[in-house]
Amino acid sequence: RDKMKDADLLSEIRHTLTLEGETILNTARTLEDPTDSRASAWVKATKLLESALDSGGKIVTTGVGKSGKIANKVAATLSSTGSQAIYLHPTEGLHGDLGFVRPNDVVLAFSYTGNTEELLRILPAFKSLKTPIISVTGNSRSHLAEASDAVIDASVAQEACPHNLAPTTSTTLSLAIGDALAVTLMKLRNFDAE
Repeated sequence: RDKMKDADLLSEIRHTLTLEGETILNTARTLEDPTDSRASAWVKATKLLESALDSGGKIVTTGVGKSGKIANKVAATLSSTGSQAIYLHPTEGLHGDLGFVRPNDVVLAFSYTGNTEELLRILPAFKSLKTPIISVTGNSRSHLAEASDAVIDASVAQEACPHNLAPTTSTTLSLAIGDALAVTLMKLRNFDAE
């Protein structure tokens, strides 16, 4: 194989950063009109998160694969910004770890397709507890979205991966969504540096 020239390397790097940055900006622009259903979903999700925390509950993040890694990082960010959160791997949940989920908690589920089998299999447990579910998904018609109390649109036009397969742009957007929720909750709950 021919080696890429420095200019070509930089072009590829720039392309990925630009694509991912523009995707985040495009999502932010969907929130400019408060009457837009996408904006309403963010408000509803934020209020569900705040309500759970105010009632002494916690945020349970979940997801599988790359989405699971994002969910795990979002739980860490939420916790470090004053919002009690814990990550639950769906498979571990199916094998007994659902015991720490309570009715006053809220589930923040990450799945680009919204149809991940392991995740769908634990939804009935959340439903039976009447624990609200917020989904961050690229598929608003998915089984996860249908089971959710609020659906945050995390769809992307394309992944940065040249084959449009590896989660790249979609995971970057999901991470930014988690950060936006964490910072908003931090401000709502007056969590300061002290």
